[in-house]
Amino acid sequence: MITKELLEKKQINIYIMTLLIAVLVGLNWNGSTSLQVTIEPIIAVLLYSMFCQIPFLEIKKSFTSPSFFKALLLGNFVLIPLLVGLIILLFNLDTLSSIGVLLVLLTPCIDYVIVFTHLGKGDSNSVLAATPLLFVFQVLLLPVFLWLFVGHESITIFEVTPFIKTFLYLILLPFTFALITQWMSKSTRLGKTAINISAWLPVPFMALTFFVVIASQIETLWTKPEPIVKVLPVYILFAIIAPFIGFLSSKIFRLEAYQARAVVFSSSTRNSLVVLPLALSLPSPDNQLVAVVIVTQTIVEILFELIYIRVVPKLIKG
Repeated sequence: MITKELLEKKQINIYIMTLLIAVLVGLNWNGSTSLQVTIEPIIAVLLYSMFCQIPFLEIKKSFTSPSFFKALLLGNFVLIPLLVGLIILLFNLDTLSSIGVLLVLLTPCIDYVIVFTHLGKGDSNSVLAATPLLFVFQVLLLPVFLWLFVGHESITIFEVTPFIKTFLYLILLPFTFALITQWMSKSTRLGKTAINISAWLPVPFMALTFFVVIASQIETLWTKPEPIVKVLPVYILFAIIAPFIGFLSSKIFRLEAYQARAVVFSSSTRNSLVVLPLALSLPSPDNQLVAVVIVTQTIVEILFELIYIRVVPKLIKG
Protein backbone atom coordinates (compact mmCIF):
# COMPACT_ATOMS: atom_id res chain seq x y z
CA MET A 1 0.00 0.00 0.00
CA ILE A 2 1.30 3.45 -0.95
CA THR A 3 1.46 5.87 1.96
CA LYS A 4 2.57 9.50 2.21
CA GLU A 5 5.56 8.42 4.28
CA LEU A 6 6.58 5.87 1.64
CA LEU A 7 6.36 8.52 -1.09
CA GLU A 8 8.61 10.84 0.92
CA LYS A 9 11.05 8.06 1.72
CA LYS A 10 11.33 7.02 -1.94
CA GLN A 11 11.20 10.51 -3.43
CA ILE A 12 14.84 10.57 -4.53
CA ASN A 13 14.34 7.38 -6.54
CA ILE A 14 11.10 8.79 -7.95
CA TYR A 15 12.83 11.99 -9.09
CA ILE A 16 15.73 10.14 -10.71
CA MET A 17 13.36 7.81 -12.60
CA THR A 18 11.25 10.80 -13.65
CA LEU A 19 14.30 12.63 -15.00
CA LEU A 20 15.33 9.59 -17.07
CA ILE A 21 11.80 9.16 -18.47
CA ALA A 22 11.59 12.89 -19.24
CA VAL A 23 14.84 12.74 -21.22
CA LEU A 24 13.58 9.76 -23.24
CA VAL A 25 10.22 11.40 -23.94
CA GLY A 26 11.76 14.76 -24.80
CA LEU A 27 14.23 13.27 -27.28
CA ASN A 28 11.78 10.91 -28.95
CA TRP A 29 8.50 12.85 -29.08
CA ASN A 30 8.35 15.69 -31.60
CA GLY A 31 5.62 17.47 -29.65
CA SER A 32 7.48 17.54 -26.35
CA THR A 33 8.00 21.32 -26.49
CA SER A 34 4.20 21.75 -26.18
CA LEU A 35 4.53 20.60 -22.54
CA GLN A 36 5.97 24.01 -21.72
CA VAL A 37 2.46 25.50 -21.36
CA THR A 38 1.79 23.13 -18.43
CA ILE A 39 4.82 24.22 -16.37
CA GLU A 40 3.29 27.22 -14.61
CA PRO A 41 -0.04 25.63 -13.50
CA ILE A 42 1.82 22.53 -12.26
CA ILE A 43 4.26 24.69 -10.29
CA ALA A 44 1.34 26.67 -8.82
CA VAL A 45 -0.21 23.46 -7.45
CA LEU A 46 3.20 22.25 -6.25
CA LEU A 47 3.91 25.48 -4.37
CA TYR A 48 0.44 25.52 -2.82
CA SER A 49 0.90 21.96 -1.54
CA MET A 50 4.41 22.78 -0.24
CA PHE A 51 3.27 25.96 1.50
CA CYS A 52 0.41 24.04 3.15
CA GLN A 53 3.01 21.86 4.90
CA ILE A 54 5.00 24.82 6.26
CA PRO A 55 3.74 25.88 9.72
CA PHE A 56 3.33 29.60 8.99
CA LEU A 57 0.70 29.94 11.73
CA GLU A 58 3.24 28.66 14.26
CA ILE A 59 6.08 30.96 13.26
CA LYS A 60 6.96 31.67 16.92
CA LYS A 61 8.41 28.14 17.10
CA SER A 62 11.31 29.39 14.97
CA PHE A 63 12.55 31.33 17.97
CA THR A 64 12.54 28.45 20.47
CA SER A 65 16.20 27.76 19.59
CA PRO A 66 17.85 31.17 18.96
CA SER A 67 21.33 29.74 18.35
CA PHE A 68 20.04 27.33 15.72
CA PHE A 69 18.10 30.07 13.95
CA LYS A 70 21.11 32.42 14.03
CA ALA A 71 23.31 29.68 12.55
CA LEU A 72 20.78 29.15 9.74
CA LEU A 73 20.68 32.88 9.01
CA LEU A 74 24.45 33.30 9.06
CA GLY A 75 25.03 30.27 6.85
CA ASN A 76 22.27 30.91 4.30
CA PHE A 77 22.23 34.69 4.03
CA VAL A 78 25.81 35.76 4.80
CA LEU A 79 28.34 32.96 4.25
CA ILE A 80 26.62 31.24 1.31
CA PRO A 81 26.15 34.53 -0.63
CA LEU A 82 29.87 35.25 -0.11
CA LEU A 83 30.70 31.79 -1.48
CA VAL A 84 28.35 32.25 -4.46
CA GLY A 85 29.88 35.66 -5.24
CA LEU A 86 33.37 34.16 -5.28
CA ILE A 87 32.25 31.29 -7.52
CA ILE A 88 30.56 33.68 -9.98
CA LEU A 89 33.80 35.70 -10.20
CA LEU A 90 35.88 32.55 -10.59
CA PHE A 91 33.90 31.16 -13.53
CA ASN A 92 33.12 34.49 -15.25
CA LEU A 93 29.63 33.46 -16.43
CA ASP A 94 27.53 35.46 -18.88
CA THR A 95 24.67 37.54 -17.46
CA LEU A 96 21.84 35.05 -18.12
CA SER A 97 23.72 32.09 -16.69
CA SER A 98 24.72 34.22 -13.70
CA ILE A 99 21.10 35.15 -13.02
CA GLY A 100 20.05 31.49 -13.14
CA VAL A 101 22.87 30.49 -10.80
CA LEU A 102 22.16 33.36 -8.42
CA LEU A 103 18.41 32.69 -8.32
CA VAL A 104 18.91 29.09 -7.28
CA LEU A 105 22.04 29.23 -5.11
CA LEU A 106 21.00 32.26 -3.02
CA THR A 107 17.69 30.75 -1.88
CA PRO A 108 17.71 28.00 0.77
CA CYS A 109 15.33 25.08 0.32
CA ILE A 110 12.12 25.08 2.35
CA ASP A 111 10.60 21.75 1.34
CA TYR A 112 12.47 18.49 0.71
CA VAL A 113 15.44 19.67 2.80
CA ILE A 114 13.34 18.52 5.76
CA VAL A 115 13.31 14.96 4.41
CA PHE A 116 17.02 14.99 3.57
CA THR A 117 17.84 16.35 7.03
CA HIS A 118 15.85 13.51 8.60
CA LEU A 119 17.61 10.92 6.42
CA GLY A 120 20.96 12.48 7.39
CA LYS A 121 20.16 12.16 11.12
CA GLY A 122 19.73 15.90 11.60
CA ASP A 123 17.17 17.96 13.50
CA SER A 124 14.44 18.01 10.85
CA ASN A 125 11.86 19.41 13.32
CA SER A 126 13.94 22.55 13.87
CA VAL A 127 14.37 22.96 10.10
CA LEU A 128 10.60 22.63 9.69
CA ALA A 129 9.99 25.24 12.39
CA ALA A 130 12.43 27.64 10.69
CA THR A 131 10.99 27.31 7.17
CA PRO A 132 8.52 30.23 7.42
CA LEU A 133 11.27 32.67 8.31
CA LEU A 134 13.67 31.19 5.72
CA PHE A 135 10.99 31.79 3.10
CA VAL A 136 10.36 35.39 4.20
CA PHE A 137 14.07 36.21 4.36
CA GLN A 138 14.83 34.85 0.89
CA VAL A 139 11.90 36.68 -0.71
CA LEU A 140 13.07 39.96 0.85
CA LEU A 141 16.79 39.50 0.22
CA LEU A 142 16.83 37.93 -3.27
CA PRO A 143 16.25 41.25 -5.12
CA VAL A 144 19.00 42.83 -3.02
CA PHE A 145 21.44 40.02 -3.84
CA LEU A 146 20.60 40.22 -7.56
CA TRP A 147 21.29 43.94 -7.54
CA LEU A 148 24.58 43.49 -5.69
CA PHE A 149 25.87 40.66 -7.90
CA VAL A 150 24.47 41.59 -11.33
CA GLY A 151 23.60 45.27 -10.89
CA HIS A 152 21.60 47.22 -13.45
CA GLU A 153 21.87 44.36 -15.97
CA SER A 154 19.44 42.29 -13.89
CA ILE A 155 16.91 45.11 -14.01
CA THR A 156 17.14 45.47 -17.80
CA ILE A 157 16.75 41.70 -18.36
CA PHE A 158 13.74 41.28 -16.06
CA GLU A 159 10.58 42.76 -17.52
CA VAL A 160 8.76 44.23 -14.54
CA THR A 161 5.15 43.45 -15.51
CA PRO A 162 5.48 39.68 -16.20
CA PHE A 163 7.82 39.39 -13.20
CA ILE A 164 5.19 40.92 -10.90
CA LYS A 165 2.42 38.79 -12.45
CA THR A 166 4.49 35.64 -11.98
CA PHE A 167 5.22 36.52 -8.37
CA LEU A 168 1.53 37.21 -7.70
CA TYR A 169 0.10 34.17 -9.49
CA LEU A 170 2.73 31.53 -8.75
CA ILE A 171 4.05 32.53 -5.33
CA LEU A 172 1.80 35.03 -3.52
CA LEU A 173 -1.51 33.42 -4.57
CA PRO A 174 -0.53 29.82 -3.61
CA PHE A 175 1.00 31.20 -0.41
CA THR A 176 -2.24 33.06 0.46
CA PHE A 177 -4.42 30.01 -0.29
CA ALA A 178 -2.09 27.88 1.84
CA LEU A 179 -2.46 30.28 4.78
CA ILE A 180 -6.26 30.21 4.39
CA THR A 181 -6.21 26.41 4.23
CA GLN A 182 -4.08 26.20 7.38
CA TRP A 183 -6.38 28.63 9.19
CA MET A 184 -9.50 26.69 8.10
CA SER A 185 -7.92 23.38 9.14
CA LYS A 186 -7.94 24.56 12.76
CA SER A 187 -11.72 24.67 12.91
CA THR A 188 -13.42 23.15 9.84
CA ARG A 189 -13.62 19.66 8.36
CA LEU A 190 -13.14 21.08 4.85
CA GLY A 191 -9.87 22.72 5.92
CA LYS A 192 -8.62 19.53 7.56
CA THR A 193 -9.46 17.54 4.43
CA ALA A 194 -7.66 20.07 2.21
CA ILE A 195 -4.55 19.92 4.42
CA ASN A 196 -4.58 16.11 4.38
CA ILE A 197 -4.92 16.01 0.58
CA SER A 198 -2.23 18.66 0.07
CA ALA A 199 0.20 16.57 2.13
CA TRP A 200 0.14 13.91 -0.63
CA LEU A 201 0.84 16.35 -3.48
CA PRO A 202 4.44 17.68 -3.09
CA VAL A 203 6.30 14.53 -4.22
CA PRO A 204 4.15 13.67 -7.27
CA PHE A 205 3.88 17.30 -8.37
CA MET A 206 7.60 17.88 -7.90
CA ALA A 207 8.23 14.83 -10.08
CA LEU A 208 5.69 16.16 -12.59
CA THR A 209 7.46 19.53 -12.62
CA PHE A 210 10.79 17.85 -13.31
CA PHE A 211 9.14 15.88 -16.11
CA VAL A 212 7.52 18.78 -17.98
CA VAL A 213 10.56 21.07 -17.62
CA ILE A 214 13.11 18.48 -18.76
CA ALA A 215 10.93 16.93 -21.47
CA SER A 216 10.07 20.32 -22.98
CA GLN A 217 13.65 21.65 -22.95
CA ILE A 218 15.92 18.63 -23.45
CA GLU A 219 15.82 18.65 -27.26
CA THR A 220 17.13 22.22 -27.37
CA LEU A 221 19.83 21.38 -24.84
CA TRP A 222 20.79 18.21 -26.70
CA THR A 223 21.71 20.29 -29.74
CA LYS A 224 23.11 23.22 -27.72
CA PRO A 225 24.51 21.87 -24.43
CA GLU A 226 26.72 24.89 -23.73
CA PRO A 227 24.54 26.34 -20.90
CA ILE A 228 24.71 23.08 -18.94
CA VAL A 229 28.44 22.63 -19.58
CA LYS A 230 29.05 26.16 -18.26
CA VAL A 231 27.20 25.78 -14.99
CA LEU A 232 27.97 22.15 -14.09
CA PRO A 233 31.39 23.00 -12.56
CA VAL A 234 29.75 25.84 -10.60
CA TYR A 235 27.16 23.54 -9.05
CA ILE A 236 29.63 20.75 -8.33
CA LEU A 237 32.01 23.17 -6.59
CA PHE A 238 29.13 24.64 -4.59
CA ALA A 239 27.91 21.17 -3.58
CA ILE A 240 31.39 20.30 -2.29
CA ILE A 241 32.00 23.51 -0.32
CA ALA A 242 28.48 24.36 0.96
CA PRO A 243 28.38 21.63 3.66
CA PHE A 244 31.56 23.06 5.19
CA ILE A 245 29.92 26.52 5.22
CA GLY A 246 27.03 25.06 7.20
CA PHE A 247 29.43 23.28 9.54
CA LEU A 248 31.37 26.52 10.12
CA SER A 249 28.17 28.39 10.93
CA SER A 250 27.09 25.69 13.38
CA LYS A 251 30.52 25.76 15.08
CA ILE A 252 30.34 29.54 15.51
CA PHE A 253 27.13 29.14 17.51
CA ARG A 254 28.30 25.91 19.21
CA LEU A 255 25.38 23.76 18.13
CA GLU A 256 25.22 20.14 19.18
CA ALA A 257 25.64 17.49 16.49
CA TYR A 258 21.93 16.94 15.79
CA GLN A 259 21.33 20.62 14.98
CA ALA A 260 24.72 21.06 13.30
CA ARG A 261 23.78 18.41 10.73
CA ALA A 262 20.54 20.28 10.08
CA VAL A 263 22.41 23.52 9.38
CA VAL A 264 24.73 21.64 7.01
CA PHE A 265 21.76 20.30 5.03
CA SER A 266 20.04 23.69 4.95
CA SER A 267 23.19 25.40 3.69
CA SER A 268 23.70 22.78 0.98
CA THR A 269 20.12 22.38 -0.30
CA ARG A 270 18.69 25.06 -2.57
CA ASN A 271 15.23 26.29 -3.53
CA SER A 272 15.11 25.61 -7.28
CA LEU A 273 11.38 25.02 -7.72
CA VAL A 274 10.30 28.14 -5.84
CA VAL A 275 12.50 30.43 -7.95
CA LEU A 276 11.74 28.60 -11.21
CA PRO A 277 8.57 30.70 -11.79
CA LEU A 278 10.69 33.85 -11.52
CA ALA A 279 13.00 32.49 -14.23
CA LEU A 280 10.00 31.76 -16.44
CA SER A 281 8.94 35.41 -16.15
CA LEU A 282 11.96 36.45 -18.22
CA PRO A 283 11.32 37.24 -21.90
CA SER A 284 11.53 34.30 -24.30
CA PRO A 285 13.91 32.63 -25.18
CA ASP A 286 15.97 33.85 -22.19
CA ASN A 287 13.50 32.24 -19.78
CA GLN A 288 14.16 28.78 -21.23
CA LEU A 289 17.92 29.11 -20.77
CA VAL A 290 17.65 30.39 -17.19
CA ALA A 291 15.08 27.70 -16.32
CA VAL A 292 17.40 24.97 -17.60
CA VAL A 293 20.31 26.46 -15.64
CA ILE A 294 18.16 26.25 -12.49
CA VAL A 295 16.91 22.69 -13.10
CA THR A 296 20.50 21.55 -13.77
CA GLN A 297 21.33 22.54 -10.19
CA THR A 298 18.49 20.37 -8.91
CA ILE A 299 19.80 17.33 -10.75
CA VAL A 300 23.32 17.87 -9.37
CA GLU A 301 21.91 18.49 -5.90
CA ILE A 302 19.87 15.28 -5.79
CA LEU A 303 22.97 13.24 -6.62
CA PHE A 304 24.98 15.00 -3.90
CA GLU A 305 22.18 14.55 -1.35
CA LEU A 306 22.71 10.80 -1.68
CA ILE A 307 26.30 11.43 -0.58
CA TYR A 308 25.35 13.88 2.19
CA ILE A 309 22.92 11.54 3.95
CA ARG A 310 25.72 8.99 4.34
CA VAL A 311 28.72 11.24 4.95
CA VAL A 312 27.34 14.03 7.18
CA PRO A 313 26.37 11.78 10.14
CA LYS A 314 29.87 10.23 10.05
CA LEU A 315 31.67 13.58 9.92
CA ILE A 316 29.49 15.24 12.59
CA LYS A 317 29.29 12.64 15.30
CA GLY A 318 27.19 12.88 18.43
